[in-house]
Amino acid sequence: MNKSKAIEHIPVIVISGFLGSGKTTLLNRLLQHAPKSAVIINEFGSTPIDQQLLREHNVPMSVLAGGCLCCQVRGSLTPVLKNLRMAWEAKADKPFDRVIIETSGVANPEPVLDTLIRERWLSARYHLHGVITTVSSVSGADRLERYAEAQAQLGWADTVALTHGDLASTAQLAATSAWLDKLAPSAVRLNVVQGEVAPDLLLGLSKKIRPLGQMQNDVEHRFNSISLQLDDPIAWPRLQIALESLLNKHPQQLVRLKGVVFTPEHPEPLLIQGVSNKLYHPVRLPVRSTDDGKGRLVFITAGDVTSLAEDLMAILRN
Repeated sequence: MNKSKAIEHIPVIVISGFLGSGKTTLLNRLLQHAPKSAVIINEFGSTPIDQQLLREHNVPMSVLAGGCLCCQVRGSLTPVLKNLRMAWEAKADKPFDRVIIETSGVANPEPVLDTLIRERWLSARYHLHGVITTVSSVSGADRLERYAEAQAQLGWADTVALTHGDLASTAQLAATSAWLDKLAPSAVRLNVVQGEVAPDLLLGLSKKIRPLGQMQNDVEHRFNSISLQLDDPIAWPRLQIALESLLNKHPQQLVRLKGVVFTPEHPEPLLIQGVSNKLYHPVRLPVRSTDDGKGRLVFITAGDVTSLAEDLMAILRN
């Protein structure tokens, strides 16, 4: 009697972490070392920005925007994984060796794990390689104190990538370490600066045994997303002043700012990122043929700050 051929499982790595903790930077560096990866990016805002950081990588990429994987777009993950698997099976020269899922910065990663483990078709063809959670050494303790989502991300971690350690004070490092001792005592801890870490430490991680409880069908977040399009290029010094003013006006409500804008000074688009009341130094991105010259900013807020876009435009008009 012929035995059926064993089905080859594709490993899945989940990258989690709160807003502004360095998930996409880490993923960018990881893809430099592991280019044969398929990537699924989940963004909370309706205007996807994170894939702009990965635009130089020629990898299969899917973007799930407008919600997070633990609520609005949860049902979208299964068909994406099915399509990736069928594309993988259709080619003799396999297009990728693994799938990397970058979750939204406000997502609890548990529903992703639940989907991979409980759905029979997927569990027969994929296996969870592990969960990497990024935690900022500067803002991590504050985020963990304030947000249950950040605690859940850390609690499911197999590996914790500690970012921004070079910018953190001794007190901040101690406070972050105390949270890690409490919520992720068995997780491997790696110090990461600008996404730099030995790739074998990430790709060779081993997952822990984790029980999955009864999943909630509806998840209520305290977060909102506001998108703003800038049809014309704007001088960076002018925009910088406006964004810093906005961050200082709403230090608690404005959790995350990110965007890609165009300026008259240079042809290359400018990547903008900010967390709470801190605006990071912008980064020039390479020009690509699909650039339309329109800037896009996304603000993620804790609570309802409906006047945010109007406030910014009012500052720019002055």
